[in-house]
Amino acid sequence: MRTERTQLRGEEGVREAAESHAIDVLTIEETITLALGASRGQLQVSALVDLGVRLRGHIALLREPARKAADGMWHGGTEWHRHIARLDGIERQMAQAPSPLPFAALIEVQLMARDCRWLLDGYREGWR
Repeated sequence: MRTERTQLRGEEGVREAAESHAIDVLTIEETITLALGASRGQLQVSALVDLGVRLRGHIALLREPARKAADGMWHGGTEWHRHIARLDGIERQMAQAPSPLPFAALIEVQLMARDCRWLLDGYREGWR
């Protein structure tokens, strides 16, 4: 009886964790739009840092389905090679520390937004 309760609690925790990591497409789109439009206004370093953190979180969520899609592709094709090269570039970018300089931070945020857009588009299309 006790082990059954423990299993049920464990299953509920897994279900809650999966729901909390669900991909919210609208929120991601909003963040991308804000990031790409950041250069139109006055540069606020705190806003860029916030956008960078949000984009990193979105990319972390979207990277997993993209990696699974690459694993399902034929590993000798050009499509697989382009896909995996882009993913590797995104992962290298995410491993770098954010720049403390305002203009460099703006460029980083805009590049992350483009990467996030690519991941989101692929997620929506089911990675072809």
